[in-house]
Amino acid sequence: MSDIPTHYQALVLDHIGAEMRIERRPMPQAGPGSIIVRILESSVLSYQNDIYNGKRRYPLTTPIVGGCSAVGRVAAAGHDATILLPGQLVWVDCVVRGRDDPEAIYLWSIHDGYGPGSQKLSREVWHDGTFAEFAKVPMENCIPLNEVRLCKDLGYSARELIYLSHLLVPFGGLRTIDLKAGETVVVCPSTGGFSGAGVQVALAIGARVIAMGRNETELARLKSFVTKGTPWANIETVKVTGDQAADTASLKSFGVIDAVLDLSPPAAAHSTHLPSAVAALRRGGRISVMGSVGQPIVGWHFLSHDLQLKGKLMYEREDLMLFIKMLEAGLFAKGKDLVETKCFVLGDWKEAFNAAAEYTGVGRIVSLTP
Repeated sequence: MSDIPTHYQALVLDHIGAEMRIERRPMPQAGPGSIIVRILESSVLSYQNDIYNGKRRYPLTTPIVGGCSAVGRVAAAGHDATILLPGQLVWVDCVVRGRDDPEAIYLWSIHDGYGPGSQKLSREVWHDGTFAEFAKVPMENCIPLNEVRLCKDLGYSARELIYLSHLLVPFGGLRTIDLKAGETVVVCPSTGGFSGAGVQVALAIGARVIAMGRNETELARLKSFVTKGTPWANIETVKVTGDQAADTASLKSFGVIDAVLDLSPPAAAHSTHLPSAVAALRRGGRISVMGSVGQPIVGWHFLSHDLQLKGKLMYEREDLMLFIKMLEAGLFAKGKDLVETKCFVLGDWKEAFNAAAEYTGVGRIVSLTP
């Protein structure tokens, strides 16, 4: 580690509700099962403020270095690393799982999880996140990226690759219901950051998408944005009116519907969009629920049409690896046709968090650059 500094800068939260601060910390060592990553870009969630000011009421042990998923370069690897080498471009994933317990799962620097296993890992082992110049991360959370293919051949930058943090979530949901090329899927609502990314992912899989939302202006922007990068995209839009039966009829007017992906934020939990979409499904249709559900969706139509309902938190490692293969295969739009970023340095964290809360929708993300 001779070319690695002895100390690094990190953005620290002392307690929920406190102002974050920059702290100089001693450089950790890479032991077995761990990687030291030099962070290039770290994604900022639209609700990052709500996590750290306590509005979301997530269980989170402080003090803590904030963060989410990131793009970086390997600075040092534990002796048991076999393919991760210093200098290698990597995706640093925020979904931490227990190596001996699949139920121990949490999102580092976002919450401690809701079981004793995840809380032990979060508090005692993998605690601090990626809002820093360097981060010590689990080896299995450090995914190699083909830099020649992604950056030279396809033209992505590290800043644009940070959009994986949005794209991977709906991909996990679509994988759990086995969405296939040629099928029709309703994405509802579709005008948020993760849901807009869900439209992009479904189109890359080869599905036809019906995007639902209340904001007609944002629906139009969604359709324009995804067809700009992939002009062959098969996408329709439906405005959510609040009249459940009318919205179901609007969906059915587009023909047979095979699947529904729901990514409702808490504010939309009681909207009628999901029951409307479920009522439009064909017999044997599938529903992936990844958001906040307030309206009942299990009724006569659900039973009589043999529908399948799957809940999903984030995605599996297998999903992550497959998604990167899809990206490297060139199945997504390139550069600014895929994503437009706003970037801030660590010291401007407050401006970054505020910007992330406003800069939402398909193809938009905010990042912190150490």
